[in-house]
Amino acid sequence: MNIEEYREYCLSLGADVEEKLPFTAFKYASGVLVFYVHGHMFSFFDCDKFCVITLKCQADRIEELKAQYDCIVKPFNMSPKYWIGIDVQTAPDDLLRRLTSNSYEIVKAQYQ
Repeated sequence: MNIEEYREYCLSLGADVEEKLPFTAFKYASGVLVFYVHGHMFSFFDCDKFCVITLKCQADRIEELKAQYDCIVKPFNMSPKYWIGIDVQTAPDDLLRRLTSNSYEIVKAQYQ
């Protein structure tokens, strides 16, 4: 999945999804695009290096996902207890969609 396809997928999850570049004041994070639901992050990645997407995940699923998929990696700058990273180059598109939708639903339910 390329960056534009992923962006469109995130925006398609609901009318309550917003996208922002909130870290423009920081040299090394100025290109980080973040997707929000109810004002809280559910997905983000660096537009300049579209290689890892960071997503929220149920803590009890993370180890199982890591064991099952090589594309599950350390999240960027977030707690690995509640967040996962996904290697965009090796992740199957359907897995990326499922885990992104899952992240959206977790955050939406948490802050609704």
